[in-house]
Amino acid sequence: MPTFPAATAPSGHAAWTQRPATVIVLAALWVASIANLALWRALADLPELANGRGLAFGIGFGFMIAAAHVALLSLLAWRWTLKPALTLVLLSAAAGAYFMLSYGVVIDRSMMVNVLLTDAREARELFSLRMLGSLLVLGVLPVALLWRTRVEWPSARRQLRRNTLLFATGIAVTVGAGGLFFQDLAATMRNHTQLRYLINPLNSFYAVASLGRKPIQRSGVAVAPLGEDAHLPPLAPGARPPLVIMVLGETARTDHLGLNGYARDTTPELARRGVASLRNVWSCGTNTAASVPCMFSHLGREAFEARQGNSEGLVDVLQRAGLAVLWLDNQAGGCKGVCDRVPRVDYRQLQAGGGELCSDDECFDEVMLRGLDERIGQLPAERRAHGVVVFMHQMGSHGPAYYKRTPPAFKKFLPECTTNALQQCEREQVVNAYDNTIVYTDHFLASAIDWLQQHQQQWTPALEYVSDHGESLGENNLYLHGLPYRFAPDVQKQVPWIAWLSPAFQQQSHLSQACLAGRRDQKLSHDNYFHSMLGLLGVQTRVYDAARDIHAGCRSSA
Repeated sequence: MPTFPAATAPSGHAAWTQRPATVIVLAALWVASIANLALWRALADLPELANGRGLAFGIGFGFMIAAAHVALLSLLAWRWTLKPALTLVLLSAAAGAYFMLSYGVVIDRSMMVNVLLTDAREARELFSLRMLGSLLVLGVLPVALLWRTRVEWPSARRQLRRNTLLFATGIAVTVGAGGLFFQDLAATMRNHTQLRYLINPLNSFYAVASLGRKPIQRSGVAVAPLGEDAHLPPLAPGARPPLVIMVLGETARTDHLGLNGYARDTTPELARRGVASLRNVWSCGTNTAASVPCMFSHLGREAFEARQGNSEGLVDVLQRAGLAVLWLDNQAGGCKGVCDRVPRVDYRQLQAGGGELCSDDECFDEVMLRGLDERIGQLPAERRAHGVVVFMHQMGSHGPAYYKRTPPAFKKFLPECTTNALQQCEREQVVNAYDNTIVYTDHFLASAIDWLQQHQQQWTPALEYVSDHGESLGENNLYLHGLPYRFAPDVQKQVPWIAWLSPAFQQQSHLSQACLAGRRDQKLSHDNYFHSMLGLLGVQTRVYDAARDIHAGCRSSA
């Protein structure tokens, strides 16, 4: 057993004096036990491990994790690197433990991309006193104890020998425990692959390391041109150019729309406007950073995941075809690079003219309709003559502070959860707050349709709405989104797709909205989005794939 003799620190306070190996072992045991509570909770919930053998496997697995950390940290056991390395490990473990325990998330490459592309306003919403307390107990206190510990350092040669022995011991224990429980370990990891993303904080470090394997779509990154042959057929004599609003929804799950059979009437205004609602649509990813670049790509999810570089997307091809394109962004997180090369209005500009629709550095989505005529009028006239496409990126149902997304007049379901610490609320309150955001999205989309109808003398209007991903609302103790796609629950992947085509647009494009509505249960995905939007607007290019265009089968030959 290690002893902790009193010593005098340079500051005059009492300090522990320990050898480097002891410090590493104690830190590894802390990380493997307390900081991995999410992993142990997940293992305890597995029926096949609810016996003595399962308990023995859990203990052995814990020793494997501790020994693996010992082996890795032994490589950094030097006078000037040990404490900084342990500080990083302890703080990373504390943050990972809090988010995995609180929201049921796991940490993989996709989640790490989402973290890296999160802006300060989004990060601020996750802050709570509970988070502060957890980080203090799990991270700051162990780090403070670490830095108050005096480490006895031998000569460099002797330390090299000790590090080598410590590394070999860590590897031996890891391999030995793995061999002893190999059958249980192999079966558990094969049948429950998500568990590997709960091994804290190795999951975070592995996710960061994996970022170099494929590019992240972000602003400023060089992209290859796409659809350089894109063009529009000439308008028929007397035809009016199209005016299309494409709404990029945020965190809406299809099963909470009244239009799609939800028991609550969350979409009364859209129902009165006779929209087509597709309810079997699947997202590219489970977070905005993954889904948005993918759905605006021509590749489809699997090819997008395997890509070696970034290329332009839907927004670029529409502009290259000659259309006037405008991007309005009501999210501080931005468009994840897909709107970088077209005119755009960010949330700060929206706030400047938002008036009563804005407060606390945030605006309700209706702000995107304010001053829209003037913003369109500033686009080049020669492009407007071919048609206008306005992308609107919603705040929508962005969590965890759902209650902030809804004006008081649209809080239809009460009481609602009024904190960002969702796990502290009754699930009914969480669902109420979320459903209120759907009620407000319903109003926003209906208002956009009304705005379009007011412009039918000059344009042929249409609207299409697709959400980027869904959301977990406490089912199986999961909240928010972002789980790895292959084992994320369906509620994080199944999203609504809503279309409204004015009679004039249907006549001019030879499309039938009734036909489209008849496909409400056809399995579709974000893979269809790029090609469907090109088909909707009649853009001709080699990158267009009619087989992925949901409108293609609803277009008459006349």
